[in-house]
Amino acid sequence: MADHYETLGVERDATDEELKRAYRKMARQYHPDANPDDPTAEASFKEVRAAYEVLSDPERRSLYDRFGTDDVRAARMADPFSGGLGSIFDAFFGGDSPFGGFGSARPYGPPPGEDLEAHVDLDLHDVVFGAEREVTVRTAVRCESCDGSGAAAGTSPVRCSKCGGSGQVRQVRQSMLGQMVTASACDLCGGLGEMIEQMCGDCEGHGRKLERRTYSVQVPVGVDDGTTLRLSGRGAAGPRGGAHGDLYVHTRVRPHPRFHRNGSDLVHELHVPFTQAALGARLEYETLDGTENIVIPKGTETGAVVRLRGRGVPHVRGRGRGDLLVQLVVDVPDNLTDEQEELVRRLAELRGEEVAEPSESLLGRIRTAFR
Repeated sequence: MADHYETLGVERDATDEELKRAYRKMARQYHPDANPDDPTAEASFKEVRAAYEVLSDPERRSLYDRFGTDDVRAARMADPFSGGLGSIFDAFFGGDSPFGGFGSARPYGPPPGEDLEAHVDLDLHDVVFGAEREVTVRTAVRCESCDGSGAAAGTSPVRCSKCGGSGQVRQVRQSMLGQMVTASACDLCGGLGEMIEQMCGDCEGHGRKLERRTYSVQVPVGVDDGTTLRLSGRGAAGPRGGAHGDLYVHTRVRPHPRFHRNGSDLVHELHVPFTQAALGARLEYETLDGTENIVIPKGTETGAVVRLRGRGVPHVRGRGRGDLLVQLVVDVPDNLTDEQEELVRRLAELRGEEVAEPSESLLGRIRTAFR
């Protein structure tokens, strides 16, 4: 199997933008429509597309970099010990390793809190220049009265008498392999390793209470609609002193009235009258960075593009910004006055161009009818 990086002609540390550019170049080169006489073009095109599909997906690319394949089952066969000895015995003993906690043993003690989700609404200006937003969530916070222990003031949790504070109990059983030791969560303390003799009155022994909390979110430049930002430790507090979960903030970018985004570039369709397109013009143009002058070249046609470098969206994984692409559309008037039409006809005559005969005006038709 060909190496995906060699297929696209990029280095192994290539960025997403470099991968995209390489794919577009190779796809154009090997597309069957562009090579009708080459019987190998279609196979090469499929190989390029397959390579890009793997490397453009972060998870599949990670597997490919580690194991040379993006197939999960094949990756596990390539590295059967990647999960430790415990993960191997998980398949045979349902998660109870006979090594009694060796390798990937299940954790016991207070469980962590839940992860939370929130949304922030952004404008294109926020995406380009960054922003700070506040999000408010209803979450579990650590009880201040008991400091998260769940025990009443003046008391503290005591060690579980059944598991001795480990949160797990072990059982010995005979099998075809000999004496096997399995571990499971203690049913008396629920795997916490502690018991509460007198509960905290404020949290009723949970060690946490529900409250509304507001957090400040620093939105990095270059984020896109649907980007998820992770705020570690800003999720719910775990019960009985468990660790906090995380807060995941999803971005929603409002459409801009003039610009739309294409990767790191911004695109705007600008209509210009045919006189400016024919004779050229210098116009004041409003960008997100302020007013700038753009030049409409003499003889401009619809589809021409004026590129303002560095006026696009910042690259998320690199330096600098994309470009602002002003796509020009030449407008031809359809409501000329008699004087304007006469001037255009005079221009056509001077250029030797044939045009339609002038249509009689409404006033002329009325005068003819009364003759």
